[in-house]
Order: sequence, then structure tokens, then C-alpha cells
Amino acid sequence: MEKPIEKKARVSRRGARAAKRALREAPLAPEDRAVRPGFEGGRYQPFKREDISKVNESVMTVLETIGLSQAIPSCVEAVTAAGGTYKDGRLFFPRSLVEDTIANCARDFTLYAQDPAHDMSINGSKVHFGTAGAAVHIADFENNQYRESTLEDLYNLARMVDHLDHIHFFQRPLVARDMVEPADLDFNTCYAAVSGTKKHVGTSWVEPHHVESSLKMLHEIAGGEDKWRARPFVSMSNCFVVPPLRFAEDSCRCLEVAVHGGMPVLLLAAGQAGATSPAALAGAVVQEVAEVLAGLVWVNLMVPKHPAIYGTWPFVSDLRTGAMSGGSGEQAVLMAACGQMGRYYDLPTGIAAGMADAKFPDAQSGYEKGYTNTLAAHSGANLVYESAGMQASLLGFSYEGLVIDNDMLGAINRTVRGIEVNDETLSLDAMRDVCVDGPSHYLGHKQTLNLMQKEYVYPDVGDRLSPKEWQEVGKPVLMTKARERVDEILSSHYPGHIDDTTDKAIREQHNVLLPREKMSAT
Repeated sequence: MEKPIEKKARVSRRGARAAKRALREAPLAPEDRAVRPGFEGGRYQPFKREDISKVNESVMTVLETIGLSQAIPSCVEAVTAAGGTYKDGRLFFPRSLVEDTIANCARDFTLYAQDPAHDMSINGSKVHFGTAGAAVHIADFENNQYRESTLEDLYNLARMVDHLDHIHFFQRPLVARDMVEPADLDFNTCYAAVSGTKKHVGTSWVEPHHVESSLKMLHEIAGGEDKWRARPFVSMSNCFVVPPLRFAEDSCRCLEVAVHGGMPVLLLAAGQAGATSPAALAGAVVQEVAEVLAGLVWVNLMVPKHPAIYGTWPFVSDLRTGAMSGGSGEQAVLMAACGQMGRYYDLPTGIAAGMADAKFPDAQSGYEKGYTNTLAAHSGANLVYESAGMQASLLGFSYEGLVIDNDMLGAINRTVRGIEVNDETLSLDAMRDVCVDGPSHYLGHKQTLNLMQKEYVYPDVGDRLSPKEWQEVGKPVLMTKARERVDEILSSHYPGHIDDTTDKAIREQHNVLLPREKMSAT
């Protein structure tokens, strides 16, 4: 028979554990949380100091002597009026023009959200994580297969990101394959994204008039064009170049509409090393930096100080097959080098990471996402795109992976935060309390209790149970727990931040293809 004193001790321990759990789960003010958007990165620097100067000199040489082809007339006119030259179909950018642009462009702005609580300050080396990509499949864990992605998937993923703390913005991560017409695809992608999350949204368009149509919708949601321009909560991801060193006509015309419409832009150059950019990693960086700086010059000639993100996204090929390798070590160091160059120029910088080659969230996916996202974050890039959910080198997206990666990004962000050193954290008073007059442990000390949430991050689905506890609760498997978490979010979280009257007006004016009944629990 259990002795009363043993029973009392056991009940006491349970009560202490419950009290600590309640303390840990109690909500904190955002500024007191262990991790939040915008910690300062920049600790990882793959280029030596002297290497950066060499890269910069090569970039300026490319822009002055090789130039870019296939510029549209309005771009040629703007650049040549500012001192550039146009010869034999190539547009050349003088060093003075590039350097003046870098010195005077916008480098301290906010990427707004529909909810101001999710606004992101883009300056210095403040780091934020988000989604992105153009996956054409969903990695269907339950059926162990890939299926085509749909508009409903896009809306559901936006709802999930809206709920997940460590994913700070939602850029369109997939292509809705059930959209037949390009105009419907562009408009409904934007609609589903802004309806599914209150966080900042990024997306893209293929035709200028598609952008104009979406802007009308965004004005409606914002409460008028003036309010949209004051707080633009959607940015354009724009591949204005087709590497190597060629402008893309349709994308350039979309870029013009976005800039004049007050929409922030991600200037995206995405060469593939060994295919559309040099196989030498340094050369791949040089080409992508040159391409993005050309776009930055043009944007600032259109509208000085327009919010533009320096988006150098060189990808890696497996040179044995030519296939993209998004989870490779070369990919990790290449993107981090681009982040370092962004810090060298002190430009708002976005790079990509987390593009695992693995087809499902497994051990391979974990290690590929772990090092690519960690190096990207520590490079000091402001925005880390494609950091969650992506599989198969951008071809597939995983619901379960999004939840698992949210845990991972929280832990990575904790490493970005680093360790604060001050009189309190050096803990001399706590040591005296515990070691001289106290119980010789810190478990119940006021400092420990105070820091349980402020200093430490806890996983949502990750397993920290002891083997004994793990067996007692049925030996849970990570993917099963993640699937349960997905179902829990999707069955309960419907943001509803766009009121019914506004949504009805949008549906009356535009071809909205996401059924209204899909947007609520009822």
C-alpha cells in the first residue's frame, strides 16, 4: 500500500508540473516572447572581406561592359536618359548610376499587413521567415502520393500561416492547377491569399491588366486607393529578368504597373548555377547581383525610393543530371553569400531557403531545411522565402511539413536572437540565492520561472518526451502529430478579417472562384 507521505509527494510534484506548464502556456506580450520577427542576423559570412570587394567590382564590370538584353522601350528610355547607353540590343549601366541608386534607394520601410500586429520592419539585418514558390503538387502524406495543387489548397495554407507564429509572412507557395485561364489564376491567387491571412502577402502576375484588376480588389479591401497606398499589404514577386542577363518583357510591364500602383516589389533574379548562371558559385552571385541591381536602378528611375527588395535567388543544379537541387550544401552557401552581399550594399534583402529535395518531411528533409534556413537567417537577409512547407526542390508542398517547419523556424530564430549579456543574465544574484542560502538547484527560482517563456522556445509538434513517457502516450509519430495539428487548424481557424459586405462587392465585380462556403466552418 502506498504510504500517505509518498502519495502527498507525488501529488505535489504533479501540481508543480501543472503550475509550470500553466506558466509556460500563459500568453506573453509580443516584446517579451523568446522569439519574434526581426531579430538581427549577419553572423555568418561566407565571403571574406576582400572577396566582397572583388565581387562588387565584377558586378559593376558586368553592368558597364556586358549589360542586359531585351529591355522594353520604357526601360531603355529611362536608363539612357539617366546616363546609360544602349547598343546592339544591350542596355549598359554606368557605375555612377548604379552607385547613386544604391546610395539613395529606400532601405528602411515597412511591409504592411492587414493586421498592424504583423507589420514587418525591413531594415538593417532584421530577419523574417515566410513561404513562397510555385509548387504544382501537394505532397499527400495520407495517400503517399503527389496530387495537383488547387485554389482551395492555397486558401487553406494561407489560413495555416495566419495561425503559425514562426512564419511571419505568406507568399504564394503553389500554383492553383484548377484555374484554367491565366487571368483567373492571377486574380484568385491574390484573393485567396489576402482572404486567408492577415499577415503580409506576396504573389505574382503574368499580365499587366491582371495586376490592375487585383489592385482594384485591394483598394476595396483597404477602404480606398489612398488607404491602400498608405499601407500596401501585398507585394509583387517579379522575375523581371530571364537569366542570363536578359529582361523579361511581360514581367517588366507588370513591374511598371505595380510600382506606379504603390505596390512593394521583390526584384527576383533566379539563375540556375551551371545552366542559366555560371557553375562557379562566385560567378553565380556576380550575375544575380548585377541583374537585381539593374532592376533596382530602373525601379528608382520610375519612382524614386519605391519599396523594392533585392531578391538574388541563384539556384543550384545537380551537374550530373541538370536537375535543381534545392537542399544541397552549395545552395545553402550560395544563398547566404547573396544575403551577405545584401548587407554589404545595405539593401532590403530577400533570399530563398528550405527548398528540400526530399519528397516528404523525413530525415533528409529535416537536415536539408535545417542547414539551408539556418545559414540564410544568419546571413542577415531580411526575408527568407520558401522557408516552410516546400518539398521536391519546389515541385511539392506539404501541409504537415508547414507545421513541422514552423517548429524548426522557431528554434532557428532563437539562434538568430543569440545570447543577451547584462547584469541580470550573468546571474550572480541567482547563484548566491541557490548556492549559498538555497536548495542547490534552480528549478523553482524566480529567475527560472520568469524566463520560462522569455528565454526558451518550445516545439508545437516536436517530441521531447522521455522514452518511458513516449511509450505511455502511445509512441506518437511526428507526421501523425503534424497531420492532427493540420486538421485542428483547418477545422477551426477561419480569419474572417474581410467583412461580408466587402467580400460581396468583390464577388460582384470579379470572377471569384473560391466558393464562399469554403471560407467558414458552417
